Amino acid sequence: MFKKDISPGSKSKVKSSVQRAIRTQLVQTYPLLAPHIDEIIPKKEQLDAMKIPERVTLYLIGPTPLFYQHMTDALLPHLKLVHRFPTCFPSIRIDRGAIRFVLSGATLMAPGLTSTGGRLPSGNSEEKGGYGELGGKGEEGKLYWKGDEDDDEREDGKEGWYGGRELEKGEPVVVCAEGKREACAVGLLSMGTKECKEKGKGPVVEEGHYLGDGLWRLVTE
Repeated sequence: MFKKDISPGSKSKVKSSVQRAIRTQLVQTYPLLAPHIDEIIPKKEQLDAMKIPERVTLYLIGPTPLFYQHMTDALLPHLKLVHRFPTCFPSIRIDRGAIRFVLSGATLMAPGLTSTGGRLPSGNSEEKGGYGELGGKGEEGKLYWKGDEDDDEREDGKEGWYGGRELEKGEPVVVCAEGKREACAVGLLSMGTKECKEKGKGPVVEEGHYLGDGLWRLVTE
């Protein structure tokens, strides 16, 4: 969707009633964001809306991009927000071989997720945790993250958590990458994660927002 460079559009102030509705919608869509919602969209800060190509609205506070929305689709987090709160969004993980394709804007296909380096939800809805490449907590409560090293071990030897509940077609999802610290893409699932595991082929995330694309490079100041 954002393969080409994007020119910034005009900004408009979001009405306070709409801003409250957006806050509510975000917490409903991403429950793990609830403790951080006042930090993301402070009640006394002005939320702005910028119209960009492809009938997309980008929501910002000052120059900081937060979420974008295609027409009336779900609100999707800008990757800069995902990097601030990496364990608050439903996530899947691609293997190393799929990284260059995703970062060129190609459709994310099932084999990159069902291989040894890929990760999908377990399907056990009783499991709880924070999403993404989370390793664990150290003595001071700080989170340990997998860096860009060659091995697959977290600093504390634990695996990242990618959810218990299967994700359904049409749900928002963040795409992490094997061996990388930060998420590399965001989009809507074109196939549920259970179906992805069963079929092992076909497109899973199409026309998402990825690192280095036009939305990432957009100058918002």
